[in-house]
Amino acid sequence: MDRLEPCPDSPNCVSSQEQREGHAIPPLRFSDAPEVAWGRLQEVIEGMARTKILTTTPNYLHAEFKIAVFGFVDDVECVLEPESGTIQIRSASRVGHSDLGVNRRRVEKIRAAFEHGS
Repeated sequence: MDRLEPCPDSPNCVSSQEQREGHAIPPLRFSDAPEVAWGRLQEVIEGMARTKILTTTPNYLHAEFKIAVFGFVDDVECVLEPESGTIQIRSASRVGHSDLGVNRRRVEKIRAAFEHGS
């Protein structure tokens, strides 16, 4: 898989492969070896509360994040692009319309931990 699922029209999704305002977010960037960066990303996600990695391949990751208060489940997908030194990322709510910025904050939390570990 080399392309993330597009965001729906509802404001509860962000993706680094989106151009639409409100959905667009920068990808993760790395300068170390792709396999090192990919391993670091997996460690970051595994270390987050109420998270379960469902699928991982050499270039694709899908994880579930369970929201503590209401028990909703959000999905995070990542695609490694070794040639450009980037990891595309998408975070989206499975249900509802607005997420009150939860998905954008989650990606930024992942980004901060990912960059701190580099």
